[in-house]
Amino acid sequence: MSDIAWLVYALLDALFAALATIFAKMGLSRVDPVVATGLRSIVMMVFTVSVMLLIRDKALITSLTTRETLFIILSGVAGALSWLLYFVALQYGKAVNVAVVDRSSILFIIVLAALVLGEEITVKKAVAAGLVLVALVLIST
Repeated sequence: MSDIAWLVYALLDALFAALATIFAKMGLSRVDPVVATGLRSIVMMVFTVSVMLLIRDKALITSLTTRETLFIILSGVAGALSWLLYFVALQYGKAVNVAVVDRSSILFIIVLAALVLGEEITVKKAVAAGLVLVALVLIST
């Protein structure tokens, strides 16, 4: 895979995340956010499992270690909580404001990646994080 493949995937991720926010906001006008999140989760599970079964070797599933499985499960729980809270916020707030605050997760990721994963916080990253924080405040107010 090329050196920029991650960037292409990340940009496509950002595009689909934006579409997910717009579609969710359009669908939440009279729907309970927990029900909406549950339905979204079912659709995502069916779609993702279908893709997994169609394009991946089934042996990859059975090769997972207990540790890998645990962290994937924890990621799923954290993701589910994130989606639930996101949909509740989206029902009551403006899509742009909710999405901007949601994207502040980058600031949490920088700190947690340093504390948990041992990734370095350079001066450049710290300045960029400060600029992201300023941008988040400016966009959401």
